[in-house]
Amino acid sequence: MKKAILALTLLSAAFGAEDRFETANFVILIDQRCPEGYVTCDDVKYVGTSKKTGKSITLIGSTVHSIGADGVTPSHFQGYKFKSGTVEYFVSIHGYLEVKKGGKVILYEEGKWDWEKRAEPDRQRTTRGL
Repeated sequence: MKKAILALTLLSAAFGAEDRFETANFVILIDQRCPEGYVTCDDVKYVGTSKKTGKSITLIGSTVHSIGADGVTPSHFQGYKFKSGTVEYFVSIHGYLEVKKGGKVILYEEGKWDWEKRAEPDRQRTTRGL
C-alpha cells in the first residue's frame, strides 16, 4: 500500500505543470501547488522574469475568486494575487498583469496565457523506476 501511494505521489508530481503568462516585458510562470479539486489555493508560486534585464522574482500567493450570492462561497475564478512588502501583484485570468504599490497602479500590461507552452518537468526522468 505504501508503495502504491508513493507511486501515485510521484506520478502526480511528474505530470504537474506551470502555467505561462507573457506580456511585452515579462514572462510569468504560475504554479498552483494545492491538491487537485481544491477551489481556492493559498500556495501559488509566481516566478516573474523581466525580458529586458533577465532578473526574476519569486513570490507565493493565492487564487482570487468572486464571491457567490451567499456572500461567502468562492465563485468565478479571477486570477492570482501575490505580495512583496507593500507591492501587490495581480495576474488576471482575463489577460493582464497589474502591479500596485500603496494602492496605486505602477504597472499595467496586457498579456496572453500560453496554454500550449506549459513548462512541464522531464517526465521520463521523474517517473523512471516506478
